[in-house]
Amino acid sequence: MDRMTAALSLHERAIIIDAVCPLLRTPSTIDLYIEGGLTLVAPTIASVEDARYALGQIALWKGLIATDDRLVQAHAAADIEAAKKAGKTAILLHFQGADPVESDLDLVFAYKDLGVGIIQLCYNVRNHVGDGADERTDSGLSYFGVKLVQRLNEARVIVDCSHTGERTTLDAVETSTAPVVVSHGNPRALHASRRNITDEMIRAIAGSGGLVGIVGFPGFVDSTTRPSLDRFVDHIAYVADLVGIDHVGLGIDYYNGQAPIVSDEQAMAFYQSALNSGVWRPDTYPPPPHHYPAGIETPATLANLTAKLLERGFGEEAALKVLGGNWMRIYRTVWGG
Repeated sequence: MDRMTAALSLHERAIIIDAVCPLLRTPSTIDLYIEGGLTLVAPTIASVEDARYALGQIALWKGLIATDDRLVQAHAAADIEAAKKAGKTAILLHFQGADPVESDLDLVFAYKDLGVGIIQLCYNVRNHVGDGADERTDSGLSYFGVKLVQRLNEARVIVDCSHTGERTTLDAVETSTAPVVVSHGNPRALHASRRNITDEMIRAIAGSGGLVGIVGFPGFVDSTTRPSLDRFVDHIAYVADLVGIDHVGLGIDYYNGQAPIVSDEQAMAFYQSALNSGVWRPDTYPPPPHHYPAGIETPATLANLTAKLLERGFGEEAALKVLGGNWMRIYRTVWGG
């Protein structure tokens, strides 16, 4: 069996999870994920929007799942395993920021019942929970933020510290009684972006039992405009070497302003809107076009990542953990079977 045939065989057997999918704000792009063999995808439902917006997006996805027999909703780890056996794609609803909770902690229970299994604390800027990763200050969790982490634990919702300031993240790890994750964040030691995370944060996340999902957004991979797949895998290897193979997964973060999904003109309009809103800063987010690592420019070709992991010396067991097995452990631990 040649190398690519072996990789394709492993890819077909694996539970493959991309835990962060803002590209699915354009729901028709689900076809790319299905083509790429994904077992579970996590559409970004909301980030800095309010509860009304979030509920509208949840309703949209509920309708899509109900009318597309390729899709099922994931509420427990067993749902993902069943999806794999049935050849379907599981959907996990994800908030990239706690603004949809507003000031009502009871909404966490309602969102959990609707299938929101993971909630990120901040999206780059300060909110009522704490400071974001791209904020001028980093003051840690607010009193409300402490209560939110406790409520997420009670509701068995995963605490996500992506886009969240370092002190706020470390406070969340200290407060949480369940594993805390950075669903999408690369090691700052390999590329010094403010959005990437320090070794101290990686160790704290791993110490909680959590994991770090590696991002493909080019500005967080390296300083080139078209990062290589090897450089993407460097980030996986760095986390694995620092804290162990059990604490790294995928949060590739494909989004609906990237190349080749949209034209250069559409990409620039999206970028300018993000800058104008204040949630992106030009010194952290370079201008488009945004080309994801060569070979995995879209989710449709993720089998190339499986092949690259094997080529780089990751054994089958290690590759299976990175592709989805480690996320499955988090889901079982926090949500139950």
